[in-house]
Amino acid sequence: MPFLSSLRARDRAPFPLLVAMTACGTLGMHIIIPALPATARALNISVGTVQLTITLYLIGLALGQLLYGPISDRFGRRPVLLAGLGLFTAASTVTAFAPNAAVLVGGRIIQSIGGCAGLVLGRAAVRDGATADRAAGQLALLTLVMSMVPAIAPAIGGYLTAYIHWRASYVLLAVIGGTTLLASILLLPETNQVRGGGGSPIAILRGYARLLRSKAFCGYAIGGACSTTAFYAFMSASPFIFENHLHRKPQEVGLYYLFLMGGVALGSFLANRLAGRIAPRHAMRLANGLSILGAGLFTLADAAGWETVPTIVGPVALFMVGAGMASPFALAGAVSVNPQAIGAASGMYGFIQMGYGMLCTVVVEAWAPGAIYPVAVVLLSSALAGQVAMSLAAAASARAEAGGASPPSSRGR
Repeated sequence: MPFLSSLRARDRAPFPLLVAMTACGTLGMHIIIPALPATARALNISVGTVQLTITLYLIGLALGQLLYGPISDRFGRRPVLLAGLGLFTAASTVTAFAPNAAVLVGGRIIQSIGGCAGLVLGRAAVRDGATADRAAGQLALLTLVMSMVPAIAPAIGGYLTAYIHWRASYVLLAVIGGTTLLASILLLPETNQVRGGGGSPIAILRGYARLLRSKAFCGYAIGGACSTTAFYAFMSASPFIFENHLHRKPQEVGLYYLFLMGGVALGSFLANRLAGRIAPRHAMRLANGLSILGAGLFTLADAAGWETVPTIVGPVALFMVGAGMASPFALAGAVSVNPQAIGAASGMYGFIQMGYGMLCTVVVEAWAPGAIYPVAVVLLSSALAGQVAMSLAAAASARAEAGGASPPSSRGR
């Protein structure tokens, strides 16, 4: 069809399609959470076993990102993304009809590996063919839209479980995956016009080694992780904080999460407006300053015994505004270090993010499960570390540009 051919001939993917492909992996993690108790009862399995559907999904998301990036640098974004979406759709169908725990958990692992293709390649497709400044603005808009997925998905899953069936969430994932796959086949162009590198395991490892030797990349990646996924520490402890410390009803907690995710959305909106208007290094300092202020107020409230919903949710929401604002600039900087390895940089960036988020969760749970002060310490120390890491990354980028090296191409950095 001439119309579809003209669409695929473009060098940029339609933004709604980028949102859909990026959302698959995140939606797959959050939408099934309300269905876990019903799943355990229906399949006659323990709570620990059913929780593996979340834990192993996170691990699959982290590890899968290391593969998709460099492979797409070699073979192109389109064929690799189509393969990932096909895997996600097939695995979602398997989980929807899983007769036992083994099939369900196995299907979830494959589902996560397929779903993370959109997380990596959606970001890479934004950066392909765009300057770092323009990419930061578009990534901010993508983050703005995507920040609502973790807030809305559990509500959708809860209604599906309560009024239809616990399998309904898995069926919906299969439908969304299949629809996104079909739309990608029809509308997705090949955005990677500079293919290079190798797809062999040795070449992939060498590519990652080069990235990890880059002070700019490590600064952006570590700074981005400290500024954003440290929030997982609060998420893991928040049910106990709200119910045990603040004595709030479970049905109220979802409203608090909506408010917190609104902070991410506001930060992403601000990043979108600031991209290209002020130097990225100044935007990142401002963003991290907001996160430090929020984490500091949260720590002060705990130390002073001011434990109320406003003194807990308000400071953490301010932290999230800073996180939503810093994330697009950090990601744009990281994937701009090497134009021949945008996919690999996106994958490693995502891996570091997920790894740091899981580390923060483990620290809080091992330190004092359900307590507020470990969360406060993790958030404040992460915000401070993020400020230092991003400042070092900006300085390394400036030196690379002054020396004529190829690197984050961004105005005024």
